[in-house]
Amino acid sequence: MSLVTTHVLDTATGKPATGIAVWFEVKDGLEWRPVAEGRTDDDGRIRELGPETLEPGVYRLTFETAAYLGQDAFFPEVTLAFRILDGAAHHHVPLLLSPFAYSTYRGS
Repeated sequence: MSLVTTHVLDTATGKPATGIAVWFEVKDGLEWRPVAEGRTDDDGRIRELGPETLEPGVYRLTFETAAYLGQDAFFPEVTLAFRILDGAAHHHVPLLLSPFAYSTYRGS
């Protein structure tokens, strides 16, 4: 199982957000280095995003929301940065998305 997974829910429709491209990166000094990328499935999930273990550090997920919300989207992309302390623990980072707002939390 991938150490990091995500799920995007369209809160305006109450349905999963399918087809959203997501980039997973690690902070390396002042730069960001790619770890993996994926696209949400029909359930709005990416179940396999990156390796089974990671070094502790700061990571981020960037969601390309413009293609889903439309080219005039207020949030053309959403970037969520988070810290991994335990490189063997599963981290689920969901995104709740609507045309003019988003939120997140550490899932299970």
